[in-house]
Amino acid sequence: MRPSPARLAALLLPVLLAAQPAAAQPRTPAPPRAVAPRGPLAAEELNNIAVFKAASPAVVNITALGLERELFSRNVQQVPKGTGTGFVWDTAGHVVTNYHVIQEASGARVTLADQSSYKAELVGAFPDRDIAVLRIAAPLSKLRALPVGTSRDLQVGQQVYAIGNPFGLDQTLTIGIVSALNREIESVTRRTIRGAIQTDAAINPGNSGGPLLDSAGRLIGMNTAIYSPSGASAGIGFAIPVDEINRIVPRLIRDGRMVRPALGVTGGGADINRALGLPKGVALLRVQRGGPAAQAGLKAFARGDGGMVQGDVITAINGEPIADADDMLDALEKLNPGDSATLTLWRAGATRKVTLTLAESED
Repeated sequence: MRPSPARLAALLLPVLLAAQPAAAQPRTPAPPRAVAPRGPLAAEELNNIAVFKAASPAVVNITALGLERELFSRNVQQVPKGTGTGFVWDTAGHVVTNYHVIQEASGARVTLADQSSYKAELVGAFPDRDIAVLRIAAPLSKLRALPVGTSRDLQVGQQVYAIGNPFGLDQTLTIGIVSALNREIESVTRRTIRGAIQTDAAINPGNSGGPLLDSAGRLIGMNTAIYSPSGASAGIGFAIPVDEINRIVPRLIRDGRMVRPALGVTGGGADINRALGLPKGVALLRVQRGGPAAQAGLKAFARGDGGMVQGDVITAINGEPIADADDMLDALEKLNPGDSATLTLWRAGATRKVTLTLAESED
């Protein structure tokens, strides 16, 4: 049974009324908040900004390249293998970075702060100190070298700045202090790098090879390693001191490799000293015929008919104590072939000193 028209209208009226738009409500004005004046930046902030502006043009992004064969064409091409940081060393286009950044790479590209990119060639590397030098053919106008400081007078508590490309985020500045000095870290060749700077400035993967600066904006180290169970910054980073860099890099540029001075000896390990009851030092197991040590009268330990024939133990070089082979290499690497070196020697309970002229190593 159909409802009457009057009944139908009564039923539809509430529905029609509900469908009508509500009357527009007046809007509450919401202007932007007024900007509160902040006053001048603090002196420390101004220095942070000045250091970054001055140093960032010298910091570069390094992309290590590897060879990869295409699946179908079988063509070999270079592809990105990893990234790191470096810094411009001089106006000749030399760029310094960690050796492990370009280790086992077939090539590298260097991207400057203005995002211009250049193919890099390897000039030389010293894996024992995790240092490598590249060269790019960039215009002179784009090559801004960092001022070089010194690390010998650093003090714990000094403010430091790290600039790099952590996780591929280029031109990142972090700030901290010198947390400790004379730390020991391990190079890619398992040689000990002594005298490393410890800092709490945030250093993460991608920061390797970047500069560590003092509050005057001078280069004081190269960020190299972190201690972190998670792989990210845990507030313990390490940098190779600039005095070490400034000693090695010119030799890599000049010779293409680190030419070690040589004594012409083969030394034994600490187990030899313990077995023979010898003092700390490097016991000589072989003296090269005609080498500097042989000419200076050094003798190696040897077995004779009556037992062990006493040889020499090197206990110091130029007054620097020598406890093991690493100490001896460290002391020699501070010198050049042709330099004179004074050795302190122990033989059969007697100590003496000899001065000799260092030769060039063959490795």
